[in-house]
Amino acid sequence: MLRRSVLGLLSRAPRYYTTMASSSTPMQDAIREKITEALKPSTLEIHNDSHLHAHHSAMRGVTSTETHFRLVITSEAFRSKMQPARHRMVYGLLKDEMAKEGGIHALQLRTMTPEEEERRKAQEQS
Repeated sequence: MLRRSVLGLLSRAPRYYTTMASSSTPMQDAIREKITEALKPSTLEIHNDSHLHAHHSAMRGVTSTETHFRLVITSEAFRSKMQPARHRMVYGLLKDEMAKEGGIHALQLRTMTPEEEERRKAQEQS
């Protein structure tokens, strides 16, 4: 009974509720959601560099503005893993987004443990 009344309310909801919820950066949102859920990063930077690659021949005819990303991820999940294994973890999380037509074409990754990030910050300060 409750289910029917909720479904009835949803079917009468104004249309603008669904359009307001859509994002102008769905790929970036998906990246953030999947990486945050799986890796619980202490640092997550997502840089959309698609505009820098729009003139490449591989991008002819692609209308997506979310094809090239640079990610900086710091996570405990990377502990005791070499860079290739860390990158495979991220690629595995984003395999659907990379397989989509007009989806992610290129990822540049910087993956670190919290200690590696601290060392990097200390080097930058000195």
